[in-house]
Amino acid sequence: MTEEITEKNEIEIIGIRFRESGKIYYFDPNGLKAEAGQAAIVETARGIEYGKVVLSNRTVGIEEVVPPLRPTLRIATKEDEEQHIRNKSREAEAAAVFVDKSREMKLGMKLIGVEYTFDCSKLLFYFTADGRVDFREFVKELASVFKTRIELRQIGIRDETKMIGGLGVCGRPYCCCRFLDDFEQVTIKMAKEQNMSLNSQKISGACGRLMCCLRYEHNTYDEALKSLPKADAKVKTPDGIGTVSEIVPLAGIVKVKIGEGEQMTVRSYTADEIAVIPKGDDSRAQQKSETENEAQ
Repeated sequence: MTEEITEKNEIEIIGIRFRESGKIYYFDPNGLKAEAGQAAIVETARGIEYGKVVLSNRTVGIEEVVPPLRPTLRIATKEDEEQHIRNKSREAEAAAVFVDKSREMKLGMKLIGVEYTFDCSKLLFYFTADGRVDFREFVKELASVFKTRIELRQIGIRDETKMIGGLGVCGRPYCCCRFLDDFEQVTIKMAKEQNMSLNSQKISGACGRLMCCLRYEHNTYDEALKSLPKADAKVKTPDGIGTVSEIVPLAGIVKVKIGEGEQMTVRSYTADEIAVIPKGDDSRAQQKSETENEAQ
């Protein structure tokens, strides 16, 4: 009985990418055995596509699959590889036509990328522009030139950066070009929790938006902060009552200001060495601390 339930709740898939750093899509292996690194021809919502296998045959929970699970048609043959190369050459030619025609029609469109479906049943152009563009007549013009279905997609600045690529301030290729499958929300709060400078030039990527790495490091910082007091909190330390001035989350270090005026010092403690004083108990704790110091 348990085996039957397991079988019903799992499904065999392979994972395919259509771009080097693109999202992984699941497909029905359709009886084929695929190895990571191989190319495969699959059926997609926009036609027959050529993609790279990044996940070999495996079973996943049925809830992880977005239906319908489309089939893998075949492992790419030598002829398929040659067709893919020809398509890439045709994409370069299509890009030149797009640029010339858009200039003639004064549409103010910046071409970012071109893609043919594997069977050449559709030609997609990715572009950016300031505001919305009425490209209905432009699509008709392109269709008359290429004799196939045309699709124009206006993309945002983050997608533009992902497609073009480049090097980040760390000296490495952009994260979005190497391993980030999708963009997630990044907030200024994440920069604050990581003790980053709030200078927009220092925490923004090449796209002008907050750096993606703030997001995927956020969970580690968030977990570390749970065991540490907040800035400006009153705490009891082995050296007396003080106020938290700075937190170093990953090291588990809390810097505390003790004393006032010329007597004020900043000392570092671990989370185990201090205790947060609830609001309202500050004065009593301070009096007790002073009494203890006088007794010593």
